Amino acid sequence: MGKTASGAVWLNPKRLGAYDYWQFWRNTEDGDVGRFLRMFTDLPMSEIARLEKLDGAQINEAKQILATEATRLCHGVAAASEAVATAAAAFGGAAAAGLPTLTLPGGAPVHVLEAVVSLGMAASKSEARRLIEQGGVKLNDHPVQSATAAISAADLDSSGVARLSVGKKRHGLIKRG
Repeated sequence: MGKTASGAVWLNPKRLGAYDYWQFWRNTEDGDVGRFLRMFTDLPMSEIARLEKLDGAQINEAKQILATEATRLCHGVAAASEAVATAAAAFGGAAAAGLPTLTLPGGAPVHVLEAVVSLGMAASKSEARRLIEQGGVKLNDHPVQSATAAISAADLDSSGVARLSVGKKRHGLIKRG
């Protein structure tokens, strides 16, 4: 369901983790939610009809149910529950355990460009550079100012973790090695 390998929705958790799979369904266009609920879940039709009627901010409830049910069918109940918890923590500003993680090799700094690519947030360093130049990359909720910036131990919090974000929906962690 993607035009490129980097945008594909893989069923194999080794190709696309349960959290990213959940996020794909959570980011469904409002107009597609009802159709996708019918096609990709086994919810009762009466429940789908109720969810289809939601609009405005309430449509997010239907999207979360779609994401959770589709993830449960593909990856299991435990993975779906973990994806929900990871999303809640990630979008609440916390460092969620289920996010993609990069370990600082031997505690040595890593360039932001490399981290963005390694975490799967960009397909190449040139794409990562463009994201940085457009102000779309944040380290610990602060915009990364330069494509030559590096992430070091000084950027980690007291638990040894830093949060790297691209846009509003892609997040990853940098941990002490």
